[in-house]
Amino acid sequence: MSETPAEAPAAAAAEAPAEAQAAGPEPSYEPAAPAPLGIGRTPTGHAEVDAQLDRLADVDHLAADGHAEVYEDVHQGLRSALTALDARPVPSPHSHPSPDHRP
Repeated sequence: MSETPAEAPAAAAAEAPAEAQAAGPEPSYEPAAPAPLGIGRTPTGHAEVDAQLDRLADVDHLAADGHAEVYEDVHQGLRSALTALDARPVPSPHSHPSPDHRP
């Protein structure tokens, strides 16, 4: 049986639902729920640095658009910790070195 050009689109449309059912359900384009990555962390021994690294776990419970704020906060905290390492200690007002360096 030969189809006319007007019948061809109607026949293709009738076959489309059957093909869609065979292919399975439509894919979801909704973002997945936040989930922990399960990455272990070894403590560094520096309390300030460890606190900042612990803060990274906060992103496990946030949607992706909330990650940047946490990453920026952690980055600033780590920069502050590194800057503090470069600062020279301020001498105590009670410590006056003697000329011969004996107490």
